[in-house]
Amino acid sequence: MTRLKEKYQKLIVPALKEKFGYTNNLAVPKITKVIINIGTGHGLKDAKHNEVVEATLRRITGQRPVKTISKKSISNFKIRAGQVVGIMVTLRGARMYDFLDKMVSVTLPRVRDFRGLDSKNVDKNGNLNLGFKEHIAFPEIKMDEIEKIHGLQVTIVTTAKKREEGLVLFEMLGFPFQK
Repeated sequence: MTRLKEKYQKLIVPALKEKFGYTNNLAVPKITKVIINIGTGHGLKDAKHNEVVEATLRRITGQRPVKTISKKSISNFKIRAGQVVGIMVTLRGARMYDFLDKMVSVTLPRVRDFRGLDSKNVDKNGNLNLGFKEHIAFPEIKMDEIEKIHGLQVTIVTTAKKREEGLVLFEMLGFPFQK
């Protein structure tokens, strides 16, 4: 069992039950999945860019990424139907907990000018959305192997019903929010 999952089951579940008055362990909010997404804007013209982004995502997550394909043509964005517009990975289970543990303890402190997460990143359903401007904050990425710096988005989906429940869950898991 991963360190973060063990912390969740032994410390966080009882604390959330006491704080919100849950009677059942299954009613306590938990993280169901983590989605890492990279929009491939430059990849529309340069096919090699998509390969580099895919390799980066595979290295960060340890899982094979899926290409997101456009359904419609949008002339203003120079997108045609059937073109690759993004690359994403969905993590669940042990890999998800390993990724979150690594993100909280290693990646977020490595982000340049990091002063904590904004609590506005938690939506009304208790899910957390984070955007990284540079993928070099992740420890799997070697500085000398980088051709182009790109950003990525991390969405953490929970079973929380309200924003407050999700915010408390993330704070207890160790996510560094601004005070």
